[in-house]
Amino acid sequence: MHPLGMTLGRLGLSLVLGLAVSGRSPAAEPETYGDAFNFLVAHTKVVQLTGENGERVAICPEYQGRVMTSSTKDLEGLSHGWINREYIKRGAVDKHFNNYGGEDRLWLAPEGGPYSLFFAPGAAQTLANWYTPPGLNEGPMQITSADADPHYRLGRRIRLQNAARTQFDLEITREIHLQKVHHFGELFGSDAEAALKDGSLRMVGFKTVNTLTNRGPAMSRDKGLFAIWSLGQFPAGPRTSIIVPYKGPDDPTLGPIVNSDYFGTVPAERLRVNSQAIWFAGDGKYRSKIGVSQPRAKPMAGAIDLENGVLTLVHFTMPDDPTKYGYVNNNWGPQKEPYLGDVFNSYNDGPPEPGKEALGGFFELESLSPAAQLPTGKSILHTQATFHIEGDNAALARVAKAALGVDVKVDDVAGTNK
Repeated sequence: MHPLGMTLGRLGLSLVLGLAVSGRSPAAEPETYGDAFNFLVAHTKVVQLTGENGERVAICPEYQGRVMTSSTKDLEGLSHGWINREYIKRGAVDKHFNNYGGEDRLWLAPEGGPYSLFFAPGAAQTLANWYTPPGLNEGPMQITSADADPHYRLGRRIRLQNAARTQFDLEITREIHLQKVHHFGELFGSDAEAALKDGSLRMVGFKTVNTLTNRGPAMSRDKGLFAIWSLGQFPAGPRTSIIVPYKGPDDPTLGPIVNSDYFGTVPAERLRVNSQAIWFAGDGKYRSKIGVSQPRAKPMAGAIDLENGVLTLVHFTMPDDPTKYGYVNNNWGPQKEPYLGDVFNSYNDGPPEPGKEALGGFFELESLSPAAQLPTGKSILHTQATFHIEGDNAALARVAKAALGVDVKVDDVAGTNK
């Protein structure tokens, strides 16, 4: 436990010392931000960004700078990030993965293949041998921003090795900014901003700006490159669908619309494709993962929770034509093309095999930067913005249509629109 259970508010200009603040009972469903906040400050340091309309964003520097959760309505609002309470309460260290949860964490890729950062040289690329690099899995990020800054800046230095025995020496800088309605409009367009303003909708948004600088030798493709990997974990639900728009629905020359063989074939009832989007079940009951390739990817995706009336949207930096860049391949095992990987991924949690426990009831939205081939002293930057919009499902469907170009059927009870 952090000795002060400290929380610091940016924008709201508040400083709070103590272990907890008032909120609903932890047993309440769904969890409120107050519930989550009380739990986090009892176990670690928490800093906050706060907005004038009740927006709150909770950041945990000691959990590698994760954005853990957020709210549209102060302490009473829904908690939008998935938090692994049982794991945090145990206070254990897991060399495979310290899965604290959180709706934005920074990792590096590739996960698998000849230049994997998650498997030791020569190790069979199976779950038993999968280990998150220590520099990404343990130890705090240090706050380097000034007290007067309206955002948080965090940083650390890490060293790691890939499966080809290439050594990396990297400096990480991570800025976290609160986002307002006009930021949403800049990313998703004026029609989406108008739809957001039309009705009694509430929004909280934040952006992470992630920079990695090479402090070691110049990098080369034949020894392995890396990419910035932004991942968010969100509460799964029986009526939650992940929505991924894609390019060229009528153009077969762009290749497969979705990569769905990461962990074996995804059952048809869990993965559907129409002319507008890929629909993927986000119920946290079946371990599966999908990806969208360079020719097909758009710089946005989302999820809609029809049970609780929440639309989650992410927007990330992507070159105008990502096919002109290398993207690392996250597939485990041998690879023919290590630099023809996906731009966007989504993961739905579930038991890894019969009789085994799942990591927890969450799904993930993930984006990757192009592969970095950095000379000494040069940097790569990747940004991901996350927005949660709450309200009537019909109003959320209008925002989804304007922002993603996708029709959402709000009476769908299966959780995956057709």
